[in-house]
Amino acid sequence: MMILTTTDVIQGGVIEAYLGIVTAEVVYGSNFLRDFLASIRDVIGGRTGSYERLFEQGQKKAIEELEQRALRLGANAVIGIEIDTGTINVDQSGVLLLITATGTAVKLR
Repeated sequence: MMILTTTDVIQGGVIEAYLGIVTAEVVYGSNFLRDFLASIRDVIGGRTGSYERLFEQGQKKAIEELEQRALRLGANAVIGIEIDTGTINVDQSGVLLLITATGTAVKLR
C-alpha cells in the first residue's frame, strides 16, 4: 500500500531509503479550457463548481501519476507532497492550465 502525505515524516514509520524527487504534471489544452469556460453556468455565492471540479480532477490525476512514478522507483511512500497550479500562454489565442504534484519518493521499513 502506497502512503501519500504532505508531511515530511510518517508517524511510526522509519525511512529506509530516499529514492528521489518525483513530479507529475497534468496539462489541459486551450481547446479544452475554451469549451469548459463556455459551459460554466453554476456560479453560486461567488464559487464556481465547474472550476472546482476541474481542479479536483486535475489534482487527482496528478497525484495518481505521482504515485505511479514513485512505484517505478520502488517506493512505498511519497512524503512532502505539494500541488501547484498555473497557466502557460501558448500564443495570443491559447492558454494551457498546468497542475503539478511534487514529492519525495521513499522506501519505508
